[in-house]
Amino acid sequence: MSSSRMLETLEAREAVLLAPYAMRSLETAGRKHPETPHAYRAPFARDRDRIIHSAAFRRLSYKTQVFTDELGDYHRSRLTHTLEATSIARNLGRALRLNEDLVEALMLQHDIGHPPFGHAGEETLDECLKDVGGFSHNRQGLRIVELLETRYPNFPGLNLSIEVLEGQSARIQKGVGAERPLLEAQVVDAADSVAYDTHDADDSLHMGVLALDELLEAPLWREAAARVRSRYASLSEAELRRAILNELIGWQVGDLLDESQRRIAELGIDSVAAVRQSPLVVRHRGQLAELKKDLERMLHGRVYRHPRVQQMRLSAQSKLADMFAGFVRNPDWLPPGYFQRIATVGIERTVGDYLAGMTDRFALREHSRLFGARG
Repeated sequence: MSSSRMLETLEAREAVLLAPYAMRSLETAGRKHPETPHAYRAPFARDRDRIIHSAAFRRLSYKTQVFTDELGDYHRSRLTHTLEATSIARNLGRALRLNEDLVEALMLQHDIGHPPFGHAGEETLDECLKDVGGFSHNRQGLRIVELLETRYPNFPGLNLSIEVLEGQSARIQKGVGAERPLLEAQVVDAADSVAYDTHDADDSLHMGVLALDELLEAPLWREAAARVRSRYASLSEAELRRAILNELIGWQVGDLLDESQRRIAELGIDSVAAVRQSPLVVRHRGQLAELKKDLERMLHGRVYRHPRVQQMRLSAQSKLADMFAGFVRNPDWLPPGYFQRIATVGIERTVGDYLAGMTDRFALREHSRLFGARG
């Protein structure tokens, strides 16, 4: 199929399937580095594939979501979280008749900037880099796709579509600016919240950080359990837990769809331009939003600050800080490709980029190699 024929087919397909407020593939603002349209892939599908095939994406399989590998192997990694969140986002996008290729690309990209050891690693790198602009995984995600990945001879980074870059930029700005993100980007943020609220609790239960009775103190879980028990007369604790998790995801996704569709109609949103000028569309209704906040407070106090989690967190942060100081003092420790970048971005940012790209287990091996058994 010729490129022109493929584009005609794509245009006709999207005219039938997509809502007026969805982002059309052929209305993309393009790429920073112009490329010939692909013979059989739409622009955002091409972006999705480039992200999946990137080294940064593969490394997510050994990066912490909440719990490190030392605490077991059941829990989510940053990669499995991303894949589960992508499933939720894709279903939301399809139900709202949005551009699913764009939704997938945005969701698959959203966490690739995370350093080893999750938010503990992010806090450490932010402190280490405070004199040169700090560190955030959202900004690092943009650095990766615009600069650090080196897979193509004609340009740095992955040369993703402007809309994918804008979606990641919106995560950095967090509502600051004159225009709202595309609905596809709003769906990604909402799906991310559904995934981590539900699955962090699931991992906590499985690892014994929280007991089911403790989670049932949270009104969101208590209501979900009541719904499950109204349908099933007798369940074991394991069966009840799984049923509650399914109920929580279905409840949150259904609420998002109902509220989003209501707001689209109420605000008269009938184009991408209207989306950009309207208040946030994809969000929960007030009651469920408050229940989620209550659960998140519980997770923060009883899980993310749990002594077992804190012990691993402090150990990981100490090792990462050791390596940052060591590489800054000894730039010749860096791989040649990174060493050459010092003249362009400076030693601190170069070391930050190198450490941020490490997986948990590679970081631990490197610390052991450089500093022995200390810490």
